[in-house]
Amino acid sequence: MADTAPLQTSKTRAKTEHFDVLVVGAGISGVGAGYHLKTQNPKKKFVILEAYETFGGTWHMHRYPGIRSDSDLYTFGYRYKPWVGPPIASREEILKYMDEVIAENDLAPHIRYRHKITSASWSSAKKRWTVRAERLDTGEMLTFTAKFLWMCQGYYKHAEGYTPEWPGMDAFHGQIVHPQTWPEDLDLTGKKVVVIGSGATAATVVPAIAGKCEHVTLLQRSPTYFIPARNENVLADELRMLGVDEKWIHEIVRRKYLFEQAEFTRRSFEDSELLRNELLEGVKACLPEGYDMKHFTPSYRPWQQRVAFVPDADLFEGIKAGLASVVTDHIERFTQNGILLKSGRELEADVIVTATGFNLSVLGGIPFEVDGRPVNWAETITYRGMMFTGVPNLVWVFGYFRASWTLRVDIMGDFVARLLKHMDARGARQVEVALRPQDHNMEILPWIDEDNFNPGYLARSMAQMPKRGANPEWAHTQNYWKEKDELPLVDLDAPEFRYS
Repeated sequence: MADTAPLQTSKTRAKTEHFDVLVVGAGISGVGAGYHLKTQNPKKKFVILEAYETFGGTWHMHRYPGIRSDSDLYTFGYRYKPWVGPPIASREEILKYMDEVIAENDLAPHIRYRHKITSASWSSAKKRWTVRAERLDTGEMLTFTAKFLWMCQGYYKHAEGYTPEWPGMDAFHGQIVHPQTWPEDLDLTGKKVVVIGSGATAATVVPAIAGKCEHVTLLQRSPTYFIPARNENVLADELRMLGVDEKWIHEIVRRKYLFEQAEFTRRSFEDSELLRNELLEGVKACLPEGYDMKHFTPSYRPWQQRVAFVPDADLFEGIKAGLASVVTDHIERFTQNGILLKSGRELEADVIVTATGFNLSVLGGIPFEVDGRPVNWAETITYRGMMFTGVPNLVWVFGYFRASWTLRVDIMGDFVARLLKHMDARGARQVEVALRPQDHNMEILPWIDEDNFNPGYLARSMAQMPKRGANPEWAHTQNYWKEKDELPLVDLDAPEFRYS
């Protein structure tokens, strides 16, 4: 997709452009935000600023072998755009889907690519945000003003992934690669590869390169839960065979997935031991007889971390074929030829892939100010995980861990559209959330309950994140099935909303 912004040289003096809404990011959230503004607030003038040269965000940037969704596309896709492919989709299929959404809804004229935001400042006197951005293709500094900011930039640093500092890394004679910055010219032919990690990324890379390299070893500190299943939806296929309209198929299958996800989540809390056994039996059935299940038996209960779907059991097929193996151990240090483990065993490697997660980025790492004072997000309290005390006219899309990210994009799209209309009806130019008298003695808690969900990237960065409160309005429930019913009924004139 071509850049829609007019070409300017660094010598050109750019005038300040003003918009009703400025959306940050043209990934799955930003494109969704654009759709909701276009359809629900058609009179609002909006722009989407994206640092990359095209749309997609994560799906544009991540290019490691086999990259695919770890959520089904019936719920990861938008509610208004039927998904017609297999439930688990490749990067290319997702980008094609997003491209169709942009084209079908004429969103391209609203997107400015290669615009990296360098600061955002709110003025209560002027009732607007001033956003400064660098035009990456020309080096020009641009200024935008907006009545409202919709932050859709994601939640981790795109420039580099998280790789722990192990002793001896400099001594390793081979190549160390993080999936987030996978080299396009990396040739694994005839190479011994060790992939460090146990999550969805590792489970994607290993089967994708098994057979292309001499051998690949998945090295994990602790196992994760997997769900192996065919990458198909029998119900969708049967409905298509009966000639049912794709919009109906999308809605029916979407509801079925959501029901099953809700039941899975409920059981992870209320019936965790039986669910755990079912998950382990499902994996055991895909492995060679007598395989040591310690490599696929996590120490935590289901859903304390994401459960990875393995389409067509491809990870386990590589193990059965002898192309891949799994080692569960701790790293002592790197050596010239590979990795020395705490057990004393050395894994030889030509290439080491660190599928060890990413670094959290709070609101894109953009410096924010409100009336000249820098914003420290850790000192704010979140309203339902999307607005923040002391920061007017701003929402942040932070999706779900136990359900598809895009589900929250859609219900937040409805909420923001309704809030903008409500502000217009009241003649208000500013809205912010503030604690009520009954909130001042409530318990202040971390962004998310680590006892219920504790991935490494959150644990490492919790101190940077906004806080939540014990009262319902200030909770960040991460519960789609509650929010889908509660958000449409939020009283926008409730005392936690302050208009001016």
